[in-house]
Amino acid sequence: MGEVVGEGGAAPPPGPERDGREPGGEGPAPAQGPIGRAAAAFTAWSERWIPDAFVFALLATALVCVAALFSLGVSFASATAIVAAWGGGFWDLIPFTLQMALVIITGYVVATTRPVYRGIRALASAPREPRRAIAMVALFAMLSAWLNWGFSLIFSAMLAKEVARRVRGVDYRAVAASAFMGLGSVWAQGLSGSAALQMATPSALQKSVRGIVEGNGAIPGGVIPLSQTIFLWQSLLSVAVEIVVVTAVVWLAAPTAARAKTAEHLGVALGASPLDRPEEPRTPHTPRTPLTPGEWLEHRPWPNALVVLLAGSYLVHHFRAAPNKLDAISLNAINLFFLTLGFALHGTPSRVMRAFKEATAGVWGVILQFPFYAALSAVIVQSHLNERLAAWLVRLSSTRSYPALIAVYSAVLGVFVPSGGSKWVIEAPYVMRAAHDLHVHLGWMVAVYDLGEAVANLVQPFWMLPVLTLFGLRARDVMGYTFLVFLVLAPVVLVLVTLLGATLHYPL
Repeated sequence: MGEVVGEGGAAPPPGPERDGREPGGEGPAPAQGPIGRAAAAFTAWSERWIPDAFVFALLATALVCVAALFSLGVSFASATAIVAAWGGGFWDLIPFTLQMALVIITGYVVATTRPVYRGIRALASAPREPRRAIAMVALFAMLSAWLNWGFSLIFSAMLAKEVARRVRGVDYRAVAASAFMGLGSVWAQGLSGSAALQMATPSALQKSVRGIVEGNGAIPGGVIPLSQTIFLWQSLLSVAVEIVVVTAVVWLAAPTAARAKTAEHLGVALGASPLDRPEEPRTPHTPRTPLTPGEWLEHRPWPNALVVLLAGSYLVHHFRAAPNKLDAISLNAINLFFLTLGFALHGTPSRVMRAFKEATAGVWGVILQFPFYAALSAVIVQSHLNERLAAWLVRLSSTRSYPALIAVYSAVLGVFVPSGGSKWVIEAPYVMRAAHDLHVHLGWMVAVYDLGEAVANLVQPFWMLPVLTLFGLRARDVMGYTFLVFLVLAPVVLVLVTLLGATLHYPL
């Protein structure tokens, strides 16, 4: 995992961007196109003005608390209620925090096994030119995010880091930002999209919410199948358009080798890849010192085999027992699957322990910040800020404009409460009731919510944390690129939800 040279360390060598010449000094760097220049400008701005992601959370806390105070009416009682909501909700995401930490850890454990990393290395070796390499990482991130966001989050980062090792002149900030593009575009419209899975799972929402969605029999049981959300042709088309647009923007925005800031320029030590390190610091065949009985057990394969047998048997039973196989897909099931796969591929407890130790350095930001976002969510809900904003949007809406306004609403709220599943539990009642009132296709409203939710991640550093810690970077290092993609993608999303929504009919 990369380490940033801190105070007292050696200063990074002067980069080519400082003198405008190629690394070899052959001549001036070629001019960038307009998108490339915009990316450079946004990056320079974000490096100067964007605070660390934790400071962003603190600023958001202050803003939401002030807004909640005015929403409830400025008084001592209102202030007391906000403080109570903040403190009462602070630890509400503890189970989710551990789940997210394990997404990072188990993904890293699997990605660093020798069989899997050989595939990552082969993919990273395909492009030879920096801009193509950066675009390739973005494309992989989006395709894999449609399948599963947790897989995409870690594996795209590992791919980008290997690209930085193997492709000379690749901009480290741009390739890191590319690894995040899946979560900033298509993940919520894919197989792990929280809102769509909740609507298709009868037990996932309260009966009162199901009653609202049912709408006097318009939607039997209040259940919306995946065929009417993520598998609508309109949703699949919007995913395809997003992939094309984002890949093109990333390719155009990527600095050339002459203008790139490589990992070396940024003072980030990439270290050896998992394939270049010895498999274990010490094996049972090392003749120097006899192994103790405890050490002998650490290097034997049968403890791992026992875990694989138990966990694998449980997973088979879990999916067989589920009436709907999609209902069985959850964060816990995903984490257990990756953990089991990691045990199987690493082979011995010693290798698993080493991988876990390396991975845990990447979860400190999640542990620190998630409680603050849980508290933010509690303040927003208990002060009814979300309901007031939604009601205001509905008053401005028509059947044609409602999808675009909800996409904007979902993106705005997503900046302050970056959790798709928990947000939808809060928002579903009034979003879907308004959809009934305005006669808008209800399945499309789930897709619209997902589109807005994902785009918000491009300007909210919350979900960047796991990737940034793996890279040894800060939010300000990559947000110039993600913000540029946001500026291009957000209008495209609004056009898509409006035009494609017009091809659908109420209720489904």
